[in-house]
Amino acid sequence: MRPQPVRWLLMIGLLLASCPLMAQTVPPPQAPPAPAKEAATAPEPDPHQILQKMCEFLKAQPQFSFKAEVAEDQVYYGGKKLQYGLDMEFLVRRPDHLRVNALGDLVNKQFYYDGKTITLYDKDQNVYGTMAAPPDIEGALEKANKDFGLRVALTDLASPKFCDLLKKGIKHALYVGLHKVRGVPCHHLSFDSGAAQLQLWADAGEQPVPRKIVLTHKQTTGSPQWSAYLSDWNFSPQLADDLFAFTPPEGAEKIEFLPVKATQAPKSGPEKKQGGQQ
Repeated sequence: MRPQPVRWLLMIGLLLASCPLMAQTVPPPQAPPAPAKEAATAPEPDPHQILQKMCEFLKAQPQFSFKAEVAEDQVYYGGKKLQYGLDMEFLVRRPDHLRVNALGDLVNKQFYYDGKTITLYDKDQNVYGTMAAPPDIEGALEKANKDFGLRVALTDLASPKFCDLLKKGIKHALYVGLHKVRGVPCHHLSFDSGAAQLQLWADAGEQPVPRKIVLTHKQTTGSPQWSAYLSDWNFSPQLADDLFAFTPPEGAEKIEFLPVKATQAPKSGPEKKQGGQQ
């Protein structure tokens, strides 16, 4: 254990007194000062407060863009797992514009929402589907999920109700510590719903954006994980209307979304799901 300052002073005093030539000129040792009381231990940060701060910051932004590097486990026979990668780009202009570009090992799709219509385009198959949507991002995402089982990863971050969605299922929350994500100091948080565990790294700087997310499906065979590194946050992007408007490429075929049956309706919540189209 590192010696306390007072103990170091006592050791120096003993060394000086043991030297005959120095002992004659050194005044009698003074009583050492009383040791200072230990500082009170700082309270542990509240993970709910940090999450709320992140949500409020994102909610206050009229527009923003970011990128995500995604890795997803898929379980096959015998509980074996394979991991696939996906790069995503998000463009958000509130209250009624959203676009997502996704390109990876298994996916090459684009999601458009222009305030009136949602369009999902599969570039590999050169097919697309459209649906009428409410005039706000939150309503559009809810309709796509409820009626067609369509959910696009991380689009909940564009929803003003993100914290409300996340907090519904939380049974346990933990502040893990101040850890770095690719060199950026972040608050490492953990939230458990019983069926799944969500780990979230929120930037500890002036812009409390999420930098990393890991979702573990605890009750699924093999406990597969879904993870994302979020980067290139921009809160003053130039987002013209035509970025959110889909124009069918030559030869593209229009197909219909398959509605979700009432008994198969997906549960609402922040977890990343994949419906039949995404």
